[in-house]
This record gives sequence, structure tokens and C-alpha cells, in this order.
Amino acid sequence: MTEFFIPVSKKVVAYNEVLPQGVLGKQIKKHTDAGFPDLEGVLFAIVGVKETRNDVDYIGNKPCFDSVREAFYSLYSGNWAGQFADLGDIEQGATVEDSYYALQTVTNQLLSKKIIPIILGGSQDLVIAQYKAYAGLENMINFVNIDSKFDLGDVDAPVSNKSYVGKIIVEKPYNLFNYSTLGYQSYYNSPQEIALMEKLFFDAYRLGEIVQDLTVVEPIFRNAHLVSLDVNAIKGEAISYKYNQSPNGFNSREICALARYAGISNSVSSFGIYEIKDYENSPTSGMLIAQIIWYFIEGVNFRVNDGDFNNPKLFKTYKVPVDDEVLLFKKSNKTGRWWIELPFISTINNKLKSKTLLPCTYNEYLSACNQEIPERWYKARRKNEV
Repeated sequence: MTEFFIPVSKKVVAYNEVLPQGVLGKQIKKHTDAGFPDLEGVLFAIVGVKETRNDVDYIGNKPCFDSVREAFYSLYSGNWAGQFADLGDIEQGATVEDSYYALQTVTNQLLSKKIIPIILGGSQDLVIAQYKAYAGLENMINFVNIDSKFDLGDVDAPVSNKSYVGKIIVEKPYNLFNYSTLGYQSYYNSPQEIALMEKLFFDAYRLGEIVQDLTVVEPIFRNAHLVSLDVNAIKGEAISYKYNQSPNGFNSREICALARYAGISNSVSSFGIYEIKDYENSPTSGMLIAQIIWYFIEGVNFRVNDGDFNNPKLFKTYKVPVDDEVLLFKKSNKTGRWWIELPFISTINNKLKSKTLLPCTYNEYLSACNQEIPERWYKARRKNEV
């Protein structure tokens, strides 16, 4: 794994030297000219990837993560467990596929060590490598993308940062169980892509729906394995209009809250932030990315295991008859979180081999009591049947 990395820049290392004691920069194990860090006891590893050649606007530019690192190093930690490591950057390979291979290999090895990779990436097509890293580790993958666009694209067209999810869907082995896009804006997506999301029973939440109530997407994160954030989902005034000219998007507080939700999820094991530029002349942009990382780590440190779902002392069970169905809900006595049972249907070629519990909200339970089948349950069941 070490052969793929170049050290953290001397500029960042020098900056860290003048920071006060107690900040994150003084606690992080760093890959410097002195050598690669020992990963014993490490829970989080920062991985930079300087690949942008599949960006549709590529003109030879490379991202630079120095301002993000400097901002993150200058922050104070919460009351956190687990050590941090900054592994440095993966430079562009001879081909884009070489860069994918390096990221896939590194992420796979970190996941195998129970280390959560926090990926700082150039173009978002790098998610392909993040996803492939789960091969052999998870049977079915739930992928959550915080993005203003679906990025499905044409599977027959070359991969780009605007067209890569389709490749993930059709590529063998078919390990993708669910794809969710949070914060999409209709005018950035063709009617054909919107219709395809519906046809595939994937989850899509519009920006306006989420900002009215951020809690509606918490259950989506709860079952996710990998989370990807396109920084262009953040409104231009928060991330700098120089790099994102969209007047709409998540504001700085909202995007940090979503990062915390991602961290709180017990199943999220990798977090990628993509479309990062060189923010040397835009320090607030670097600081916002640093704070997003901070909130993700904060969330991980607040994870709670709800326990054995079959233990009646830990959960309350509710049966709700709706039409010809009897929906079974469970509520955790510890956290107050809700789930709905997705039944196993043995007479069809089911992707799931047993009953499973689907995260949901209290409002979805109330809707079922009013004889409305939750859309999340319906989509998940239909997805199993195809």
C-alpha cells in the first residue's frame, strides 16, 4: 500500500509545526519524508487522490489538498476515541485506470484493517474505485451520494465525473443493492435520468425536501456502506462561486449536519469528498471541507449499537395492517430509532436471503397507521423482486 503514496507536502508539515498544542495536527500520524506512519490503533485515515483526467472540464489541472489539511490540522478534536493518520496523496497514475487501481487497493486494505478511509478526491468518477474496494468484503452495497446530479450517464459512453454510476450498476458482480442521491436539483438532471431512478427503485431526495427537514434522510445513511459527497452540492456562496456558480445547494450548516449523520451510521465504513479544487486562494473553502470531515468523525464517535433485534427487552414491536399486508415496525428503546421489516419471499429470485429490517422514520410508522404504505418499503421490496 505504501508504494502508492507521496508524503504530505513540506508546506503543510511546516504549517503544523507552528500550531498550538492540542489541535488535531499534533495528534495525527503523518506520512512525511521521514517515513510512512504505523497504522496500529488508527481508526481514520486521510487519503488524497490527485486524479481529474475524467473531469468533463479537464484542462490539465490537478487538485491540491494543502489548504484542506491545514484547516483540518488547526481544529481541536472532540472527546474522541481512535487515532488518526494522514497517508498523503495518490498521484495520477500512467492512466486513469492505474489511479482507480491504486485507490481501490488502498481502500480495500484499510477496510480490511477496520480503518475508515476519508478520501479527498479530484473528479468524482473515483467513486468507482471506492465502490470496487468492497469486493469480497460485503455481499450487497448501499451507496449514498450527496449530489445535485444523479451522475447515472450512458453506460456505453466513456466514464466521466458526470457519468459513472451507470457503470457501477451494470458491472459484474452485481453487488449494488441501493443507490441514493441526496439533494438533487431537477434542472440539472434530464427527465430520462429521473425516470430511470424511479424505474430502478433507487432513492432520490430533492434539495428542497431535505432542507425543510434534514431528519428525513437519516434512515438512508443508517444502511449505507459508502458515502460520497460532490462539493458542487454545496451552494456557491458557501464553497466559493469561483468553483461552483450554483446559487442553490446545501449551506454550510446543512452539509455538516449530513456529514454527521453519515458518521453516526454504524454501517458507513468509507467517506469520500470529491470535486475538490486548489483552494489556496479560497481559505474558507478549505475550512468548510475540514469542518465537514470534523463532523463526520464526530458522528462516528457518537455511534450507538441498538443491539439484538430479536431481544424484546431492547425493542418495541408494532404490527400495522395495511390493505393485504401486515407491516412490522420496531423501535429501539435505546435510541428511539425505527425500522420496518422487509419480508423474505422464497418464491422469487430474491436478492436478500432472509428477512431484513429497513431503517425508517416515526412519520413513516404514522403514515402506515393511516393506511399508507411507506414508499421506502415499497421500493425496497420491488428492488428485491427484479
